[in-house]
Amino acid sequence: MKRWGAPCSVYQDKHGTLKRNDDWWSLEEELAGEQEPTQVGMALRDLGIEPIFANSPQAKGRVEKLFETLQDRLVAQMALLGIKEIEAANQYLQDVYMHEFNERFAAEAPGEHRWRRLHSSVDLDKICSFRYKAKVANDNAVRFCRLVFDIEPGPGGRSYAGIQADLRQMLDGSWRIYHQDELIGQAASTEVDEPIKAKRRRRDAKAAYDCHWVYMASRQNPPPDPDSPARTSGSGIVRQKGKPIGATKIA
Repeated sequence: MKRWGAPCSVYQDKHGTLKRNDDWWSLEEELAGEQEPTQVGMALRDLGIEPIFANSPQAKGRVEKLFETLQDRLVAQMALLGIKEIEAANQYLQDVYMHEFNERFAAEAPGEHRWRRLHSSVDLDKICSFRYKAKVANDNAVRFCRLVFDIEPGPGGRSYAGIQADLRQMLDGSWRIYHQDELIGQAASTEVDEPIKAKRRRRDAKAAYDCHWVYMASRQNPPPDPDSPARTSGSGIVRQKGKPIGATKIA
């Protein structure tokens, strides 16, 4: 994306990470007349990329053939070369395999240009992040899945208590907290799980728990810290004890 720009559209299947396949509607979605997209869908929407969904694997045979090669022959080739670590595999892909593959199978693209350069104001890291809605508690902290983010007071010492915050986890595991697109806090990386799994929407969930269905990038049960005092639940988003994580004040 940073090198070539954004495509006009992407052709993809109907996997749950790419397309909403559930029949759960929040009150906000019912009023808007449409379901909120998945995490991937929201990133595509913000980048102005149209998703086109295939109705069968045969509809996108070229990419399925590529996946068959990458998941079968490439794995066997790396096994023969004794490559067992992620770093070594990435190095092999960049230095050897991609060049050999492109020399053998690459085809000239049609003359019409189908990519758009990103404007310098586009924050790609923010757009390609995991998004969660969270309410700031009376103690000026955001609680989310056993994590506590302490937000520094705003201009003039004002409190953010009671506002609906936009909590983002970046792809490197770090966190940002936004209010009306203003960055009001950030926190260091927390441990990231692979592969990232989705939590299903809960039909009986209250509004304060709507964030619990979304795709989780961090471990939900970090090891307890004996030196860390227990925190009260405050806003009620997370009712268990949370592990405090300081949010850096933004100048």
